[in-house]
Amino acid sequence: MIPSIIICATACVTMIAGVLFFPNIRLGRLKLDSYWVIALLGALVLLVTGQIAPADAGAALIADTAINPIKILVLFISMTVLSIFLDELGFFSHLANLTLRRAKTSQKKLFLYLYLIVSVLTVFTSNDVIILSFTPFICYFAKNAKISPMPYLAAEFVAANTWSMMLIIGNPTNIYLSTAYGINFLDYTKVMLLPTLAAGTVAFFALYLLYRKKLSEPILGEPEETHIKDKLSLYVGIAHLAVCTVTLAIGSYIGLEMWLVSLVSALSLFLFSLVISLVRKQRPSELIACLKRAPWQLIPFIIGMFVMVITLENKGVTSGIATLLGESAAVIKYGLLSFLSANVINNIPMSVLFCSIIESVAPAATRAAVFSTVIGSNIGAFLTPIGALAGIMWSSILKEHGHKFGYLDFLRIGVTIAIPTILTALGVLTLIV
Repeated sequence: MIPSIIICATACVTMIAGVLFFPNIRLGRLKLDSYWVIALLGALVLLVTGQIAPADAGAALIADTAINPIKILVLFISMTVLSIFLDELGFFSHLANLTLRRAKTSQKKLFLYLYLIVSVLTVFTSNDVIILSFTPFICYFAKNAKISPMPYLAAEFVAANTWSMMLIIGNPTNIYLSTAYGINFLDYTKVMLLPTLAAGTVAFFALYLLYRKKLSEPILGEPEETHIKDKLSLYVGIAHLAVCTVTLAIGSYIGLEMWLVSLVSALSLFLFSLVISLVRKQRPSELIACLKRAPWQLIPFIIGMFVMVITLENKGVTSGIATLLGESAAVIKYGLLSFLSANVINNIPMSVLFCSIIESVAPAATRAAVFSTVIGSNIGAFLTPIGALAGIMWSSILKEHGHKFGYLDFLRIGVTIAIPTILTALGVLTLIV
């Protein structure tokens, strides 16, 4: 047990150090993100040193169960592709610009509109895609409007990682935890609707209080013009996302697995778009962009973390943690511990670890533990930049646009907004489960 714990702990600490100090690893002309390389190396060390047998690891990876990481990766990447396609057509920036124009010279209206549009889009797409799409847009807009981008960047990041709790498709951690415990689309939404609404409202007012002075200043510039040229492809993309979301909602009642629904939707979108490009005799640029931008790095990352967690589970570590936590006050214990743990090992590996811990929880407390961990995995993303991949991506985009936003700046937002937000969400969840 001890060697396994040491190897896994070393891998997690090195992964955090990598995110902070050496986010990229260069092999000749090849540049790799350090976090997934370290996670994969940790798994390989466990295999090489005999802490877990290759046959056991392989069997867990291909097992025909709801917790199969391959199915979850297919689901998440397929949903991400549907959103990236719309982003490549300019849908998100155009919709945001239409909303922002209604604010005219009022930063307070602009702040409210941006928070609302990011929240709504996040519910039906994915927090990571929204952050990737809106962050550059906000940087450009703020520069043209001659205002500070920070209130809007913070609002975007907080909204994306709060409202992503509402539907199962909003975050890969939602998908992983709920799928592992047989929670379908509608049952998930019934439980998470009120905690998300309450948390989202508290987060907005906390943000407003934090930035109210800056928001009192007038807007001096104008937002850029945006136009969507390819209306046909846009309608095709929206139709696929809508049909996919509805089918996910009813799929569990007609025997359809979520990963299969999302995969078929993504393949159908590719086929439709490819036919349109061939008829027009044009290069399928949106499809190429989808393939380039899809989060393929999650594959080695999730597999590496999954092997580490399976090892700890086999050694009895996760059951020991469950015993220490006990069964009383499961919502508070699992919610706050997952919230903090996400900022030590990142929210995706934290979810994999907690999924195994919850297996040892008494059936009466299982649902409370699962949903509180879902809340911790989402809201934990804006306590520190390590909390989620979204935070890592967000920070790197800001650097590219010349905005310094260090660890302490991130923590300032985290302490003032994340803490009241998660306490609100957990408080409401306690009344439901």
